[in-house]
Amino acid sequence: MRYLPKSAADRAAMLKSIGLRSVDELFAPIPAEYRLSRDLKVPRQMAESEIVDYFRQRSRENGEGYTSFLGAGAYSHYRPVIIDSLISRGEFLTAYTPYQAEISQGTLQSIFEFQTMICELTGMEVANASMYDGSTAAAEAAMMAVRLTGRRSVVVARTLHPEYREVLATYATHQGMPLSVAGFGEDGRLNLKQLEKSITPATACVLVQSPNFLGTIEDVAAIAEMAHRQGAMLVVSIAEVVSLGIVEPPREADVIAMEAQSFGVPLGFGGPYCGVIATREKFVRQMPGRLVGQTVDTHGKRGFVLTLATREQHIRREKATSNICTNQALVALMVNIFMMVYGKVGLKELAKQNLAKAAYAAAQFAKHGKVLFAAAPRFNEFVLETGEDPYAINRRLLGHKVVGGLPLKKFYPELGNAALWCCTELTSRSAIDSTVRLVADSDPSARSAKEEPIEEVAR
Repeated sequence: MRYLPKSAADRAAMLKSIGLRSVDELFAPIPAEYRLSRDLKVPRQMAESEIVDYFRQRSRENGEGYTSFLGAGAYSHYRPVIIDSLISRGEFLTAYTPYQAEISQGTLQSIFEFQTMICELTGMEVANASMYDGSTAAAEAAMMAVRLTGRRSVVVARTLHPEYREVLATYATHQGMPLSVAGFGEDGRLNLKQLEKSITPATACVLVQSPNFLGTIEDVAAIAEMAHRQGAMLVVSIAEVVSLGIVEPPREADVIAMEAQSFGVPLGFGGPYCGVIATREKFVRQMPGRLVGQTVDTHGKRGFVLTLATREQHIRREKATSNICTNQALVALMVNIFMMVYGKVGLKELAKQNLAKAAYAAAQFAKHGKVLFAAAPRFNEFVLETGEDPYAINRRLLGHKVVGGLPLKKFYPELGNAALWCCTELTSRSAIDSTVRLVADSDPSARSAKEEPIEEVAR
């Protein structure tokens, strides 16, 4: 909302027009104990030049020049410069919800093309026009399964992103939606025997992530068969969308809940990101969000309309499938442009780069430490166990302008001194080699491991 300053004379004129002499009279109906009688404790006003300088100083605190090995649901990928050039156009940057199709054709077309490419990428038949992020998409997909099956409970893989699980638990609290958790095995994949025992006639869906939070790729076909045999649906969450450039999409799933941040959306202090739900056409009426369709006008020309909008912003609240009503079309446009720039061949090459970088890094770390879950297929993340607390290792790495892996004690205490490391196409081989040396030199267990035969350590 635009801020329009008012002079003292302007305020006096407005008060006079409503028959008041002061602002105090305007707020007199509010009890005195709830009124602020002092100035707000805010910094003094700043000139434009001071504001620009302030933010330049803050930007220097963002870790510029650091090598990052963090992933865990937010990934550092190269963003083609054309993205910011195109999304900065006024018709996209200032656009709001496309209620009026006749003046929103550009926004509607970009959403339609976004939906189309997401379907091609996931192997699904329909996709919505984006959610908040991957966590809310996963929660909304689970509630979608509850509506479709008439069942209430949800089985959640413990290898689903822990913060996604927290969001789902928040949603489920007042939904009458019991959650049960299925653990993982020694290979870092969902424990199928435990999963089979967890699925009951009351289970609406099984919710898994692949590649999962530990970096390993789940056996989606086996999980789907197990869920469908009991009449439950399968929801697959994908936090690293780049994986679809090389990993077979989970076509066996009934719903795919995805985070598309890796496709051209900056990390941006945690958001806004781009959540997506893709599903089969027969489930479309229970899909939250918007669906843009293609049509022709009275002259036979191609046009676009808002075909389906099952959100409380559009229809009666009790009929809504979702209360998410923020316009995410601009973020979806970033993803759209990214997919168009890379194309099918480019996305495959990008995925290969990520796969190769992580495989190389894991092999190098394995010479000096222990890479967990190495037997399972994985994409661009792996779990490294060290003899020293990963927090202590990370503090030392920061002195060398390196951001280390994410310590897992908070989420998986049984893994001890383990951390989740990630490599993308932006991680150079020299950065990997130097970081491996730094970790090996600082970690007592790694130092002793160097004295053992390499083949023994790898085994």
